[in-house]
Amino acid sequence: MSTQLFRRKPVNHMRAGAAHGPELKRTIGTFQLTMFGVGATVGTGIFFVLSEAVPKSGPSVIISFLVAGLAAGLAAICYAELASAIPVSGSTYSYAYAALGEVVAMGVAACLLLEYGVSTAAVAVGWSQYLNKLMDNVIGVHLPDSLSHAPWDDSPGVLNLPAVILIALCALLLIRGASESAAVNTVMVIIKLSVLGMFIVIGFTAFDSGNLSDFAPFGVSGIGAAAGTIFFSFIGLDAVSTAGEEVKDPQRTMPRAIIFALLTVVTIYVLVALAALAAQPWQQFEGQEAGLAQILETIVGSPWPGTVLAAGAVISIFSVTLVTMYGQTRILFAMGRDGMLPRQFAQVNPRSQTPVFNTVVVAVVVAILAALVPLDKLADLVSIGTLVAFIVVSLGVIILRRTRPDIPRGFKVPGYPVTPVLSVLACLYVLSGLSWVTWAWFLLWLAIVLTFYFFWGRRHSELNAGATVVDPDAPTQDDAR
Repeated sequence: MSTQLFRRKPVNHMRAGAAHGPELKRTIGTFQLTMFGVGATVGTGIFFVLSEAVPKSGPSVIISFLVAGLAAGLAAICYAELASAIPVSGSTYSYAYAALGEVVAMGVAACLLLEYGVSTAAVAVGWSQYLNKLMDNVIGVHLPDSLSHAPWDDSPGVLNLPAVILIALCALLLIRGASESAAVNTVMVIIKLSVLGMFIVIGFTAFDSGNLSDFAPFGVSGIGAAAGTIFFSFIGLDAVSTAGEEVKDPQRTMPRAIIFALLTVVTIYVLVALAALAAQPWQQFEGQEAGLAQILETIVGSPWPGTVLAAGAVISIFSVTLVTMYGQTRILFAMGRDGMLPRQFAQVNPRSQTPVFNTVVVAVVVAILAALVPLDKLADLVSIGTLVAFIVVSLGVIILRRTRPDIPRGFKVPGYPVTPVLSVLACLYVLSGLSWVTWAWFLLWLAIVLTFYFFWGRRHSELNAGATVVDPDAPTQDDAR
């Protein structure tokens, strides 16, 4: 049983995945992949997570962004090494399978499915808020609460219909093909960065240092709590690594895209947060819908900048939903190919070369979440899944450096082993700020996935076929398990 649970999938077998299952088409370059990372992060946090994070820490939320960015940055460097060494679909799930064993990989898969599924739903809920704001400003129509709020929201409704429509549109685009999705995402990200640049410029014209005077009203604990919520917005770095099998020259492209995306994201987040907090007292952020648009309207005294920002948010948050849905479908694809899920999840449409079945399943599940669950119940669950995945990646770097030093790596973590150790410690600090309720839901979900693995996954694992797949370059028998 122990041998079965902790058997590892050979790295060379992963890299030659085409010989052992369906293959995806390599069409994505460095710039488009960087835009994937930026598209999945900028927007998720800045456009609506401030209303969740600022009430926990006050103006010191700026420090919370830096703390979360530090933890994400250290993990991103670790991702860059593993992505260049194991350029396949599946992200942290695949890395854990190679370094830590099958049961650990399934535990990580639970984190990733939670991370991507819940974040997609949360982003769709935020998109609904900005769509309402845009429609109200442009045509004077505001959707009733019954069609724009979940049943358990502060303003109870029947379902969040705009969120469901957004998810359906993203699913249709993903079914058409990865290159088409990447091209659309790139355009949306450029629009997003332009709109946020406008917010920064206008926001700094109303800079009031008095709004920052009570800088940390809830002390260090408030900074940690806000950092845990904010971490919800850094999953784009992980989304880059899910594209391993659809990237041209992955050993060079993936590390570059991860690092470029990280630098862009942290810079934009800090500048926008500073401009917002200096322009509006922190007490006004709580419960504020489409907050950035409202701040601009107050500064200018006219609805036009708020309308422009709301339009930019409607367009650009679409890209967040698109990329997070993309990431989840590719993780399910890798799991299906490994036998951890039914084989339907590994099927690829012969024309579009995309996993259509996965996309439909993800769209249905996420649409139900987005339609019925409020935003504030979703954000922290995303953070916990992301942080656990980041910890596993950091440990994976250390383990594979020791067990497989021979693997070709297009990028190596600088400052090894200090950097991955600091990454683990930073993520543990952010995890400590999450509530016990979040932990309880996370552990329940983890138990469900591991139960599925024990009763189904381990019996259908690809590694059961004739015992094991042998890695011809493995230096020891242990590495070939």
